Amino acid sequence: MTLAKTLGAVALGLISLGIFSNVAAAEAGAPLLDKVPPGTVLTIGDPVTQKALEVSGLVKELTFEVKWANLSGGPQTSEAFRAHALDVGSVAEIPSIFATWNNLPVRNIAYRERKDPIANPIYRFGIAPGVDVKSLADFRGKRIAFSPGQAQGTLVLRALHAAGLTKKDATLVELPSTGDVYPKALASKQVDIAPLGGVNIRRYVSQYGSDGATLIEHGLRDDPSHLYAPQWVLDDPAKAAALAEYVRLWARATEWVDQNPEIWIKEYYIGQQGLSREDAEFLVTLSGTQVIPDSWADVKKRHQETINLLADELGYKPFDVEQIFDNRFEKIAAGALPRSQ
Repeated sequence: MTLAKTLGAVALGLISLGIFSNVAAAEAGAPLLDKVPPGTVLTIGDPVTQKALEVSGLVKELTFEVKWANLSGGPQTSEAFRAHALDVGSVAEIPSIFATWNNLPVRNIAYRERKDPIANPIYRFGIAPGVDVKSLADFRGKRIAFSPGQAQGTLVLRALHAAGLTKKDATLVELPSTGDVYPKALASKQVDIAPLGGVNIRRYVSQYGSDGATLIEHGLRDDPSHLYAPQWVLDDPAKAAALAEYVRLWARATEWVDQNPEIWIKEYYIGQQGLSREDAEFLVTLSGTQVIPDSWADVKKRHQETINLLADELGYKPFDVEQIFDNRFEKIAAGALPRSQ
């Protein structure tokens, strides 16, 4: 092995241990290239945007090679980052926080939210048949499905906190939040309460409402959506430039989906996901309107509150939110939109 390769391997190891965190922070401030250098390749895990780019035709505007990876969400993307098999992923608020706590240096590079997050929540709490829960205060003493390291788990902690409770006031039952695990756990009374998202919200009451299954609103913001990338990808000038281009198209694809709900229902929800029209229309209504802010000030403030809450409840060391945002990208997504949102 050459000296250069040896030093590179040592540096990568130190980065993974968090030793180079200050160096990484400094490198994140390097100006982005105006154009993507020829030969640049990105591996992207963002299946929803991939479909939106293809259906809208925006995919034709990519000036670099993309290798699409059919994965998203924190556990999958973090694992792929560690294997150096992915350059950017689509996730909610939590993965970048837990990646940092697990010595995986990552940064958020794009953010979107829902215009009315209270009227259009991502999750509602499912209540098991026969369990009397009318408000968050009734969570005291209940068995609650909990997925640490994911958005659903953090929502549980937020709900408890909003009711003046802590995790010690309930029994948190660790269960994966995949597929229909939570609805089945509720129906079988393995848990009393579980956060449900997507079509599981509609299907849970449809399938088990006659048995007494119910839903309650949490009244909390649960809508953050991010693109994030490993620090070593962002430190590569060519890949960083490609990420900036992708962020612009990601923003335009987001707006296109909002403006073309009928096409999206047909091509994505029904055509690709195999959902019924009723489920597809429910999801479009549930999502409401997506917006992309041109400032991350409020985003970072809420993120810092989440970091502090998770650190306090789960025993982690809090850190400065600036560690997980690459500020070079703050204006890029909103700046790509032809109109003010």
